[in-house]
Amino acid sequence: MIIGQVESYDNEKQVGTVKSQDDFFEFDATSWKSSVPPDQGDEVTFNVNDGAVENMRLVAETLKPVEAVKSKWIASTLALFLGFAGAHRFYLGFYKMGLAQIAVTALTQGYGVLWGFIEAVLLFAGHINKDAKNRPLK
Repeated sequence: MIIGQVESYDNEKQVGTVKSQDDFFEFDATSWKSSVPPDQGDEVTFNVNDGAVENMRLVAETLKPVEAVKSKWIASTLALFLGFAGAHRFYLGFYKMGLAQIAVTALTQGYGVLWGFIEAVLLFAGHINKDAKNRPLK
């Protein structure tokens, strides 16, 4: 399998050129296997058989979708009850933000609890919906 980039594609003639490293290959619509038409700059995977491009697909279609690991409900509960200590931020992998919440709570004599409460509401509402590794929450 070769990885390349679509250099050009003529939608009327349904032919194009794909580049891999320093090599250029011509392809036509019969070799394209993705559901959307190719576009200039698309990252693609393909095979070459006797100089002909075969089984060309968008790279994004060959990647495994990202799976959720952390729970939105656990993060929300931690934010609601231990938000003043940044527990939900530690759970989601935002360690510096968790330390910042502890510092704000200590420096403001407890008013940092509001920060945790606001983030609990944002988690329940779905406005905070990813962890530190950009994975969706369950």
